[in-house]
Amino acid sequence: MAHLLRFDRDYSRRAFLDATGKGLLRAGVFGSAWAAFLRSGSVAAAYPDELLSIEAYSKGRLKSGDVIDAGNVELVKDLLDPVRYRQIATMGRKLVLAPTTTDLSHLNPLPYLEATARNRGKARFDASGNIVTTEGKPWIGGNPFPEPTSALEMFAAHTLSWGRHDVSVYASKEYDLDPAGNLQYQYSSVWAEMSTVARTVIDPKPYWAGEPDKLRYQSVLFTEPADARGTIFLNIWAYDQNQFPQLYGYLPAFKRVRSFPTNQRFEPLVAGAELYLSDAWAAGDPFLTWGNYQVVHRGPHLAAVSRGWSSAHPNWEHTTHGGPKGNLFWDHAVELVPEVIVIEAEPVRYPRAPVGRKRVWFDARTLVPFQMVSYDRRGELFRHFDASFAYYDDGKARVMDGKEPYWSWATVHAFNVQTSRMTRIEQVREVPGGHSMRVNDPSVYDKYLTTSAMQRLGS
Repeated sequence: MAHLLRFDRDYSRRAFLDATGKGLLRAGVFGSAWAAFLRSGSVAAAYPDELLSIEAYSKGRLKSGDVIDAGNVELVKDLLDPVRYRQIATMGRKLVLAPTTTDLSHLNPLPYLEATARNRGKARFDASGNIVTTEGKPWIGGNPFPEPTSALEMFAAHTLSWGRHDVSVYASKEYDLDPAGNLQYQYSSVWAEMSTVARTVIDPKPYWAGEPDKLRYQSVLFTEPADARGTIFLNIWAYDQNQFPQLYGYLPAFKRVRSFPTNQRFEPLVAGAELYLSDAWAAGDPFLTWGNYQVVHRGPHLAAVSRGWSSAHPNWEHTTHGGPKGNLFWDHAVELVPEVIVIEAEPVRYPRAPVGRKRVWFDARTLVPFQMVSYDRRGELFRHFDASFAYYDDGKARVMDGKEPYWSWATVHAFNVQTSRMTRIEQVREVPGGHSMRVNDPSVYDKYLTTSAMQRLGS
């Protein structure tokens, strides 16, 4: 008890404020969380008990297994963003409390963490604002700024490697709901991405031969319904974050690959969707096309960072609740994240963007973003994006990524606050057409990430 009294909420709050004021954004209250993980495999030594247990934080009023709903949401209001608080208080959303995860290898792929440790201290910004090694070469793997000193370092590091894998294919299902909970559109799709730099697993590494000026290839293919089948978009990102990605699309009705304007990234790719290219991983645009990055909050938070996998369903499909028809929200198990850092940014290179600014919640321990709120040009709440992540080993089943269990996102909510329209997306095992989840498979490039692949898949 003496420990809890000595290191109470006010102690942690003062520690976060003091560190932020000094430009120290490294995770941890009792020293570096990253250093604690490297020593012991756990970040627990870097935080007081009241930031590692919802029971300690709430002084016994809540515990793991409890459900946060409209009747008790006031107890955790300070651990929620304004939109999720409103959803719980007025729209029937519920959150199940789970224990706090302290092993970072359950919150990121292990090869990414190993590369982060191996390459510490080797990153800097060049004259053009891009991340390079101390020798001036493209980045070589892992997080270049695991203990950041600025909001820009945090956002830039994440933009370099969204999913923390060299290659990923996500099979996904999307559900677009109107305010009454009616399912208006339903899609199946395949999202593929491949890094050409900072590769940590597949050869050649750290760079893909012949592509020193590229950062990633990324595509999305729709496989159902019938009227969307074969629609595919391909983004080719330059390493220079001052440049907009090249955007190509294949629409079955036109039977050819077309080039699309790439500075209009705030529109849905398909009818009914509330998810835009700009929203991808909360950093869907080159980081130098946004600006005025600043830290606006730091402290504990409730988030679904490790238990999002639905192993009970053969296709990993998730259950829902809330809203007029019980289908508005994914069922989420959330935990007390001891430290999040909220970054605000503005779209400085998008004069016609409907977004005036956005706020992104990062887990300070891993620098993975899990939540975003955007505001319109008038400063009003506009759209809300929150994700769940998963370590794909729940003690009953597992999905392997090489020698280790797979880590990735599991579900996404994209909610329009002003219209109350919802897009729900879930990662599943497979979708029609024989497309399934893959990780670090070099054949993904030829199958999904070229213009000839677009024509083949779209026909």
